[in-house]
Amino acid sequence: MTGERRRAGALAIIPARGGSRRVPGKNIRDLVGRPALAYTVDAALECALFARVIVTTDSEQIADVAVRCGAEVPFLRPAALADDQTPVSAATADALDRVGGDAFANVAQLMPNCPLRTASDLRTSYETFIESGSVSQISVARFGFQTPWWAVQLDGDRRMVPVFADRITTRSQDLPELFCPTGAVWWAHTSTLMRARTFHVPERTGWEMPWQRAVDIDTEDDWQLAELLLRRTQSEEVSGVR
Repeated sequence: MTGERRRAGALAIIPARGGSRRVPGKNIRDLVGRPALAYTVDAALECALFARVIVTTDSEQIADVAVRCGAEVPFLRPAALADDQTPVSAATADALDRVGGDAFANVAQLMPNCPLRTASDLRTSYETFIESGSVSQISVARFGFQTPWWAVQLDGDRRMVPVFADRITTRSQDLPELFCPTGAVWWAHTSTLMRARTFHVPERTGWEMPWQRAVDIDTEDDWQLAELLLRRTQSEEVSGVR
């Protein structure tokens, strides 16, 4: 498939609502010298996959920043799709409806709180998505030193209650690998998303990416980790390590 055909067939949607309780203003907060949203817009534009890069937001301030970064903001999202309870896929599906999504073969949902994903990640994930024949593909990262099979809850008396009681004493090297979804890059056929209104269809597949570029910023600790990783990446680029 040629680059031109790819560009004609794909649409990028970046959901960036104004309200964020745990990290206020995180989508446009300064992250290593730039609005956090800018990193996602840059990756979408640089990868040369998309005919359009659209930000869906309820905030005029975010819209202004998005346009300055090079994205389109053809509408403001209704408040009913910008609360804490609405699944983000619903906002993406709404954006598809508004911009005539059925004119595009595929859509990528790119969360701006995943600023470390690169243009190369987008191209590689797209190639995997197309080659797999899947109708929906979600980015995932492998769990690291914290073995999720050993997860426990603490009851009222602080007694440990294993989530996976039959695995709690199994050696980590004897346990199967587990992966965690990340909002970095989700692909779907537009027809699938417009019909199902979610990427989480039974046939969905996973695309693994390195955890260092899969970080989701949901807390201040996440923000500090993203800052650290971005500064390291920029330092490596300047020194020619990468």
